[in-house]
Amino acid sequence: MFKRSFRSQDRVEKSAKLAKKSNAARDPQKISKLQQSLEDTLPVKKNLNSPIVTLTVGREGRLFAAHEEVLCQSPFFQRACRDQYLEPQSKRISLPDQEPEVFSAVLEYLYKGDYYPRLLHNKHRNSWELEGAVRSPDPSNDNTAGGRGAVEATMYVPSVGQHLLRDTVVYCAADKFGLEELKRLSLRKQGLQSGIDVGTILRSAQYAYDNTPDTDSRLRAHYLALIIRCRKTFKKSGTMQAEMERGGKLFFDLFVAMCNHLDDVVELSNARTPKTV
Repeated sequence: MFKRSFRSQDRVEKSAKLAKKSNAARDPQKISKLQQSLEDTLPVKKNLNSPIVTLTVGREGRLFAAHEEVLCQSPFFQRACRDQYLEPQSKRISLPDQEPEVFSAVLEYLYKGDYYPRLLHNKHRNSWELEGAVRSPDPSNDNTAGGRGAVEATMYVPSVGQHLLRDTVVYCAADKFGLEELKRLSLRKQGLQSGIDVGTILRSAQYAYDNTPDTDSRLRAHYLALIIRCRKTFKKSGTMQAEMERGGKLFFDLFVAMCNHLDDVVELSNARTPKTV
């Protein structure tokens, strides 16, 4: 296994520097260099003989390249490769609404089965942790929901204009591309994150609600449980009050979850109280 991620100097995305606009994908010379870069830096050496697909990602049309065989692990790309192409040697996909950094993580997962920071098993503690995990400098900070963080837990999302939890954005991309295992992986990684400020958590929760269907409750349930578990911290936050005033599905679900939580507490308390007639 290669220990370096796509975020290092040898990642596939580096070929994006060849062009800043989507029409660069029409330049045969640049496409040739992009494909050669991909072949030279594959994170997993396989006998991949399928055609190279060129992808333009984001508003600036940053260039990526991947083997069709690898992309077609995703039902989304499988349909795209089947329905959209006329010439086998000029396969292209445009993803203007995707964030390049997030797509880099998705592509890394398709090749390696994980994305940076990797999920590692600590044999001494018999626990899972994130590669490069570090302690938060101030675990008592009331503006955070915990005391442990990891490298690059957040990323700036231009479409939102704010920093969000990276694993949440990856989860939503995985949902779009039909990658259920990547969804489980990103959710597990997010469960290892803490020391994140309340505002970032609430913005990320809202993003999760805006970019997942109502039938997918896993990520939403994670946020509801987190807010309830750390409700004292959230209660102190002016951000929480402002977000609640805006309303929406997130806070309707939170209200229902809190009522259920209180019902459980009351039932448990009654069960421990001696009954009298």
